[in-house]
Amino acid sequence: MKALLNVPATAAPDEIVEIKVLIQHPMETGFRTDRNGQRVPRDIIQQLFCDYRGEEVFRVQLFPAVAANPFFAFTLRAQATGEVVLRWIDQSGREHRGARTLTVA
Repeated sequence: MKALLNVPATAAPDEIVEIKVLIQHPMETGFRTDRNGQRVPRDIIQQLFCDYRGEEVFRVQLFPAVAANPFFAFTLRAQATGEVVLRWIDQSGREHRGARTLTVA
């Protein structure tokens, strides 16, 4: 499962920066049927977390009504150089992650 995590390369101290995330995921509701009339099993991202310098700064719980390939944008205050880590948990309980470094100068 791929995610595009857009984090500014640099920021000034105390600058508010925008983080953008696009996760490639089908977000199957479990209500749709395939060509043979068989129900497509539910497969959604259940939770999404973002940590900055080891502290959680964003969390969202997802439901079947969210479209495929969900996109999120949120802001955080750049305090010091550190890693922005995105983690998400899918329907089967597997955890996925992506990370970028935000340099504060």
